[in-house]
Order: sequence, then C-alpha cells, then structure tokens
Amino acid sequence: MTATTETDFKSLTGTYSLDPNHSRIGFVARHAMVTKVRGSFNDFRGTVTIDGENPSRSSAEVVIQVASIDTRNAQRDEHLRTNDFLAAEQYPQITFASTAVAAAGEGEFALSGDLTIRGVTRPVTIPVSYEGSATDPYGNVRLGFEGSLTISRKDYGITWNAPLETGGVLVSDSIVLELEVSAIKSA
Repeated sequence: MTATTETDFKSLTGTYSLDPNHSRIGFVARHAMVTKVRGSFNDFRGTVTIDGENPSRSSAEVVIQVASIDTRNAQRDEHLRTNDFLAAEQYPQITFASTAVAAAGEGEFALSGDLTIRGVTRPVTIPVSYEGSATDPYGNVRLGFEGSLTISRKDYGITWNAPLETGGVLVSDSIVLELEVSAIKSA
C-alpha cells in the first residue's frame, strides 16, 4: 500500500464514494451527567467530489439510515429510534449536503453545509482534516478525512429528557458528531 499525507490536491481531483466498511459516522452524548455514551450509524452512503485546482469547488453529500443506530445496547437503540429521539419511522434518514468548502490551514478545511435531522435543516460547519491518500492492494485510490462538530439536539427538535434526583438531566443537549472517513475514487 502506498500512502501520502502531502496535500497536492491537483492529483486528487475526482469523485469518491464513502467506504462504510472502513469509515465511521458516530456521536457522543453525556449520560447521567457523569459519563459519555458513544454510538454510530452502521448504514450510510456518501460521495466526496474534489476539485484539486480549486478546493472551494469541492463538495460532499452523506445519507445516514437512522434505523442503523448502534450504541451496543439494543434497548437504548430502540429508544433512540422512537419519537422521543430520532423518530426513525417518520424521518428514516439524516442527511448532509455541503454548500461551501474553505481552506483552513495545511490539510485543514471548513466544510459548511445543511444538516437535516428529524426533518429540521440547519446550517453547520465541520472542521475537517485531510488524513492522506493511499493506493490499497486492490488498486483503489483512497482518501482519509476526519472531523467533529458539536450540535444542540434541541435545535433539531429532540427534547426528551429525564431529571436526575441529584440535579441535572439524563441526556446532554450537546452531542458531538464524529466523522472518520475512508473514500474510494470512483470517477
């Protein structure tokens, strides 16, 4: 496998498909005010189009299947799929569609776009770092990106909670979204 972390984006121009077997779209929420619960979505697809001459003309789109939520606890996952949280039957997908890409330093980008959760669309900007490119043993050109963003779940109409006897609430309003993406060149 050949790998590089150099940022010669001209050679990276093209369209890439997210590889769900080597990518993670996850989240972190504070639970009971004392610990964190991590989870991820196991079913998603997306594309990244890179314009190496002008990275600001690059774009990204992601579609996540809400029912694929996985926190390693079946009872919690079922609750997260209900109307208390993500309302998976009514809103089966979470989507992100980029509206702008801006360089933010060497190998760093600000990926702005529209994030839709539970039918509510809000603009967000995700700080993203380019982790490198590689040609895998099968001849596929791969790119790696990582990023994270903190959102308020209330901004998306997710307000369920339970008060604690000791003060505070069971689930934090702030949710950290985490992206660890491997994308394969498709065109």
